[in-house]
Amino acid sequence: MTSSSSSNDLDGLLASIRACRICREHPVYGKPLSHETRPVLQVSKAARICIASQAPGTRVHKTGRPFDDPSGVRLRNWLGIDESVFYDSSKFAIIPMGFCFPGLRSDGSDYPPRRECAETWRAKLFAHLPNVKLYLIIGGYAQRWHLGQVAARQGVNRTVQQWREVYDADPFVRRFPLPHPSWHNNKWLACNTWFETNLLPALRADVRRVLDSEVIR
Repeated sequence: MTSSSSSNDLDGLLASIRACRICREHPVYGKPLSHETRPVLQVSKAARICIASQAPGTRVHKTGRPFDDPSGVRLRNWLGIDESVFYDSSKFAIIPMGFCFPGLRSDGSDYPPRRECAETWRAKLFAHLPNVKLYLIIGGYAQRWHLGQVAARQGVNRTVQQWREVYDADPFVRRFPLPHPSWHNNKWLACNTWFETNLLPALRADVRRVLDSEVIR
């Protein structure tokens, strides 16, 4: 397949994703989505780093821009980059487990990502990302999908604590398991100072390494 035809295939796939209404009109799991769909993602065949996240929140649902909220500010600080780099699709792919905002529970928390998204689109998308060398895997839903049953059994806390083992498991495609950068995790971050002193310097160094390297075509 030529580069041009591959790009066209990706453009067609992204158009299908952005037009998707499965969870509203043909839900497989649970009730239909109670609001209009608005898939939010950032993908380019040239992307070198992939952020695998959870699902858009209320603000991102309104703006249509991934991590366009305080969580995004914290995440960009973790990575040591600014918005111009973060929102450059030739550098970063941002692929949540659920592309649409899943809605709010009665207690104000978000519902889990809709399972229809990952089952319908995720494998197809990653087939178009040959240049990704670094995955930033945020939260339990993404960690279970990307890291398998071990992550599912251990949970986010243990998986992130074992970040070095996850990172060292594949020398060709590196992976960093991360907690969600939400304010909900402020207490966890305060109690786990190793995250800032040990993990974040390694993460920032690897982000710089990958962004500074040439893409092999």
